[in-house]
Amino acid sequence: MTFAVEAEPKSEVAVAGSFNDWQPLPLACEKSVAGVKFKKMIYLPAGRYEYKFLINGSWSIDPNCPSWSPNEFGSLNSVVNVG
Repeated sequence: MTFAVEAEPKSEVAVAGSFNDWQPLPLACEKSVAGVKFKKMIYLPAGRYEYKFLINGSWSIDPNCPSWSPNEFGSLNSVVNVG
């Protein structure tokens, strides 16, 4: 599974979720014609996973993910089904 999100250059971006006990993993910065994208490929066995991005210290859902689930903090987590 590749997690990717656009952010401002020099941002600190990580992904965390149910797949790693919500421990943020840094994403690598890749510059493209369209802008700056941060990516991280993680092998995940089949299953349902909730996750969020941590961008400059602020939690954010994945704007490109159409599935979300409410969390215990009153906000949403992005949801991906790996199959």
